[in-house]
Amino acid sequence: MVTVAESKIEHELVMEVRNRGGMCPKFVSPGMDGMPDRLVLLRDGKAAFVEVKAPGKKPRKLQLRRHVQLRSRGYMVYVLNDPDKIPAILDEIEGGRGWEDSSH
Repeated sequence: MVTVAESKIEHELVMEVRNRGGMCPKFVSPGMDGMPDRLVLLRDGKAAFVEVKAPGKKPRKLQLRRHVQLRSRGYMVYVLNDPDKIPAILDEIEGGRGWEDSSH
């Protein structure tokens, strides 16, 4: 079985967001560890946070707490560990719906 590196998944996310006319900046938050890796900024003000993980990897406890904090404030947060899920995630962001399950 061939595993895909986290950096490759992240690159594929950035490229697909660009293909849809959006931006996908790396999100760095000094003083607040555990924030998601990327902001997905699509047309019409559609935005979400994406935590990128290698296949089979899950967010750390602190990251999960940050996801809960963000979701409780109305933000969409996704966990991406499979490049095949990128189109579905972006479709949901464009539609304004978010996954409640942090495993996605």
